[in-house]
Amino acid sequence: MGKLTLVSTGAGGSRYLTKEAIETIEEADLIVAYTKYAKDLPDLMSDKEVFTTPMTKEIQRVDYAVEEAKKGKTVALLSNGDANVYAMGSLVVELIDIKDYWDDIEYFSLPGISSVLALASEVGAPLSQDFCLISLSDRLTSPELIQKRIKLCLECDFVIAIYNPKSRSRLDPYIGMLEKLSIVEPSRTIVIARDLGRQKQFIKITTAKELIEAGVQNEEVNMSTTLLIGNSTTKLTKNGKVLTPRGYLNKYDLSGEQKDGWRKEN
Repeated sequence: MGKLTLVSTGAGGSRYLTKEAIETIEEADLIVAYTKYAKDLPDLMSDKEVFTTPMTKEIQRVDYAVEEAKKGKTVALLSNGDANVYAMGSLVVELIDIKDYWDDIEYFSLPGISSVLALASEVGAPLSQDFCLISLSDRLTSPELIQKRIKLCLECDFVIAIYNPKSRSRLDPYIGMLEKLSIVEPSRTIVIARDLGRQKQFIKITTAKELIEAGVQNEEVNMSTTLLIGNSTTKLTKNGKVLTPRGYLNKYDLSGEQKDGWRKEN
């Protein structure tokens, strides 16, 4: 029986690779990856059989990995970030299920550090309250549904991470997001993070007003960018870190005693 492991490689480069991911890549007969991500890990793949495809060839890539595993190979299919966050997880499971290969392949999936988690670790503590992830890519999701989700999540005061904000040819979802963002306070904290984990990592803390004014031509935002939109309580610390308070100091004083008059809202 062959073995197929979906390996989450983390936000970028080799910085966020787990020990289990490294061991799986080292043990594999075949590495299958998106061309760009394969270039991030040359040392781990120098003596391996490697199969890559460019963007938009995900089905071909996954199908090759599945079929080679069925032949008896130990295959590592690489997926950036976490494989179950806008990545290859669902497609792999769907193809194995459609082909009815569950008795022919040992399948495993390894978790990874998605870019929103890498971003959070770099800028402070922005995810301590409820948050959501929204991809602006309309390749597989309707533009109308994307805009509805942005609108409702802003109204619900979630911290929002935006993935795949815009490319040179795909601007309308980003324009729509900027329009929706106008409903929040102009000073609302925004983080722009690009190429996380790589040598050219870029992080900028700004505001909703500044992001809107920069418009769709903002060169700091591209397909390698993750945007973080703070909620109404997100603020900057005295040294410029991003903080979304969990609420401990609303309920307790600094000694840890519960404040008089505090009651939990139902």
